[in-house]
Amino acid sequence: MKKLILIVLTVMVAGAATLIAQSPSGEAEKASKVMITTDASFVKDTKKGVVLVDFWATWCRPCRMQAPIVDELSNEMKKIKFAKLDVDQNKATASKFQVSSIPTLIIFKNGVEIKRLVGLQDKESLKAELNAALEK
Repeated sequence: MKKLILIVLTVMVAGAATLIAQSPSGEAEKASKVMITTDASFVKDTKKGVVLVDFWATWCRPCRMQAPIVDELSNEMKKIKFAKLDVDQNKATASKFQVSSIPTLIIFKNGVEIKRLVGLQDKESLKAELNAALEK
């Protein structure tokens, strides 16, 4: 019986790994186009155009759920720059923007905050917000 359970668990883990490595369409995930921003580079990284910054932390489960959505959009929406800022490693910027809950997604246009979204965002809603930012 223990051997059967071990086999079933092994198959389940292998199947889960395969699902994680593939997109819903069955294709392998593309490399993310999300840049890492820091306290030192934040102003430069958000200065021009429309930029979505994902304020996150490694220990935050909703942040880890948000990451693949941001990654997908970074591959689909070429007119927008995507960045991540680890709030634990970059406290000055997180404090400057009064980020107290994560994930927090802030959309900047030419260095100015134009929209703030707090909590886990679904792909379609986030895409709509980003398209609206392009039109402003």
